[in-house]
Amino acid sequence: MEYGKTLNLPVTDFPMRGNLPQAEPKMQAWWDEIDIYKLVQESRKGKPKYILHDGPPYANGNIHIGHAMNKILKDFIVRYKSMMGYDAPYIPGWDTHGLPIEQAIANSGKVDRKQMSVAEFREYCKAYALDWIAKQKEQFQRLSVRGDWENPYITLLPEYEAQQVRVFGEMVRKGYIYKGLKPVYWSPSSESALAEAEIEYREKTSSSIYVAFDVRDGKGKLPEDAAIIIWTTTPWTLPANLGISVHPEFDYVVAQVGAKKFVVAEGLLAAVTKQLNWEDVTVLSKVKGAELEYITCKHPFYDRDSLVMTGEHVTLDAGTGCVHTAPGHGEDDFVIGQRYKLGVLCPVDDQGHMTSEAPGFEGVFYEKANKQIIEALTESGHLLALSQMQHQYPHDWRTKKPVIYRATEQWFASIDKFRGQMLEQIKEVKWTPEWGETRLHNMIADRGDWCISRQRVWGVPIPIVYCRKCNHPLVNEATIEHTANLFAEEGSNAWFIRNEKDLLPEGTVCSECGHDEFRKETDIMDVWFDSGSSHYGVLKAHPELQWPADLYLEGSDQYRGWFNSSLITGVAVEGSAPYKAVLSHGFTLDGEGNKMSKSIGNTVDPIKVCGNLGADILRLWVSSVDYQSDVRISDNILNQISEGYRKIRNTLRFLLGNLTGFNAETDRVPFEQMNELERYTTIRLHKMTEKVLRAYENYEFHVVYQEIHRFCAIEMSSLYMNVRKDCLYAEGTNDASRKAAQTVLYDVLYMITRLIAPILPHTADEVWKYIPGIELLSVQLSEMPKPETALYDKQLEEKWDQFLEVRDEVLKALEEARKTKVIGDSLQASVCLYPDAKNAELLSQMDRLDLLFIVSKVHVHAAGDAVPESAWKSPGIAVEVKIAKGDKCERCWIVTPEVGQNEQYPTLCARCSEVIAHNYQE
Repeated sequence: MEYGKTLNLPVTDFPMRGNLPQAEPKMQAWWDEIDIYKLVQESRKGKPKYILHDGPPYANGNIHIGHAMNKILKDFIVRYKSMMGYDAPYIPGWDTHGLPIEQAIANSGKVDRKQMSVAEFREYCKAYALDWIAKQKEQFQRLSVRGDWENPYITLLPEYEAQQVRVFGEMVRKGYIYKGLKPVYWSPSSESALAEAEIEYREKTSSSIYVAFDVRDGKGKLPEDAAIIIWTTTPWTLPANLGISVHPEFDYVVAQVGAKKFVVAEGLLAAVTKQLNWEDVTVLSKVKGAELEYITCKHPFYDRDSLVMTGEHVTLDAGTGCVHTAPGHGEDDFVIGQRYKLGVLCPVDDQGHMTSEAPGFEGVFYEKANKQIIEALTESGHLLALSQMQHQYPHDWRTKKPVIYRATEQWFASIDKFRGQMLEQIKEVKWTPEWGETRLHNMIADRGDWCISRQRVWGVPIPIVYCRKCNHPLVNEATIEHTANLFAEEGSNAWFIRNEKDLLPEGTVCSECGHDEFRKETDIMDVWFDSGSSHYGVLKAHPELQWPADLYLEGSDQYRGWFNSSLITGVAVEGSAPYKAVLSHGFTLDGEGNKMSKSIGNTVDPIKVCGNLGADILRLWVSSVDYQSDVRISDNILNQISEGYRKIRNTLRFLLGNLTGFNAETDRVPFEQMNELERYTTIRLHKMTEKVLRAYENYEFHVVYQEIHRFCAIEMSSLYMNVRKDCLYAEGTNDASRKAAQTVLYDVLYMITRLIAPILPHTADEVWKYIPGIELLSVQLSEMPKPETALYDKQLEEKWDQFLEVRDEVLKALEEARKTKVIGDSLQASVCLYPDAKNAELLSQMDRLDLLFIVSKVHVHAAGDAVPESAWKSPGIAVEVKIAKGDKCERCWIVTPEVGQNEQYPTLCARCSEVIAHNYQE
């Protein structure tokens, strides 16, 4: 007789074989077919809103692992909030303007930039950006990032550009925008001004020189035959020198060195002496810096004066305490130059070449000019020392080339006018991690005015015209609204196609001289102004969204970027921050902790990971790391994550496989009627759920992963499922204990499937289709489970926690017996326990120890009984493992003398004989 045909074996149509790379695209196609995003949004209509505003990635190149982590983190939050009952729309976006696309088009070899108009070139840029948007969109969707992909926001779209112009206009109206001649970061490689957010610091080797400026008029404070010494690492700025700055409170000395006299700060005399290899230095006199004001020196190689000025910016950190001052090439230099009315000299052009204002060096690239200038100083006898030094120097973050400070006429946003308001708003925002508040506060507190103009063509033009007669700039509410409406209809290319009269309201005249002819501004806005206006162009423009956003989530580099520019425009236009909370994440590194680089070959392609392992594995990796710091990823790490995924998946598979025939409406066993193990497991389930929901709320996704994985591995696999296999497989179909076990399995399955849905959407929806009695089309339309704290029973938990410690020791003893070949598997064992008094009392309260230990027989000795020498000993209990007496039941595998007592079923135990007989009677 084949008894197996009548067993309660796990039977289900649910395959659960994995095959994620093949199965996921099919699942995504089904989501598209039913329009899951629309269904979710309809199901949450009228609910409280939760808005995560997407920081736009740049539309240039395939997505990398950092993009994937960012988008997946956002997706976790949006899905979770949706399942918590919020209306949580997600509008993805793209940043599309700027130099990289201009360079990509110019370097493609497909177009001749010089043979086409600005408008034509911009059309090529637009097509390039839209092509990459289409590719990136497909890649983000493969990661299962749910959103309104058919209606994203794109910074080149006419309606977005129109809103950006309105943001600019409102800042003009409030007096925050001005044009001025100031030194700004200038990138010769990009031929454009840069904002602080576009600067990164890299190692650079520079010439370090000490230069003597001969005193021309010492005003009675310095001898006429003395020289003031300056120190600089930018020799190329010396042609622009107009002065020397000293600190009014510092003491300065005249030092005799041989036949020469030199002036330096007293606090740096020892350091200068060492650097210049001086011997026999004699201090002739000492004077306060304030007394040196208005002394004049001779420029070392030009026939002009260099004025001595006093300034608080001078320090004793390095150099000589006498600072070379070129108002055209430094912020502090510019400020003090303005105070002393020096004027601004900037003898360097857009491409970084010296101009005719630097006689002798015309046409030389500024870095190459260093050598020639040093030679000129040597010839004139003013070079006192030359060395090379490595230091951190500002570079263009796009071209990776050094930048310079260069005075040019630019458009600025005046930060000082609303800096205090921004600092107050920073306090109102919730920052995760908390140090984000300090970081952005310091950046806003220290930053200068924002240079918002760029000398490029691919971007939103600055909507200002100039009177052709008096050159007065014209911009007001009427011109801004006219331009915004024009851009909304035709896009910003209209600025480059149409003439000035079309760009202005009819009848516009100059507000200064009444003239009616104008010329257009040719600069575009900084791309950070583009993306920094997104809160206005998206949150204000989309009816399903709201302002301010509940959350901004980007990499930690965005404190100087998007978080920063968004705060500026938000406070400037609306008076408050455009976000209620900011969450930042670290960067992705390889498995050894190294920065990823294509040239090194240590990058991880997220789309390849999806093709090899599946998007759910990549998403699970994102959930497993503490993303607020830098995180590591490699094939080995992903393989480890795959093992964690397999544990969760196999647990779900077991649960589904043992729910065949279970009806949650009619077969449920009430909690109070369950055995202790069922009640304990149910309590653990609800406590795990409570921790997971709290972790989701705090964006601690690694805790979500750890808690769910631990519950599957320990509470379920190691304990409950292992113990209850006998009941599920061997008891009768309608046995009360089996129904109770199935109730627990159902609850675990139903709750875990929803808990994992934000992280493992493909797996969760796959499971969802097979859960008995489920009517909702997708788990994404369900809500998160709610922990029932009323079920908690502290006394029961403490009892079972204590028992599980004892059980661990028994399992160790069984494992040792297995290793020493005393037994093969645990069901061959008969276990004798020798507990102390405390554990003896505990064990007397436990029912069916043989099932709990998964052995065939258990005998508990009285406390104090002699312990055999061969027993496994541990504090509180000793365990002796023997071979169980009897035969092995062919059905349940328990070894017992009862096997064969029923002549009709000679290979079965009494329990199994009864179950089989009952099944046949039915």
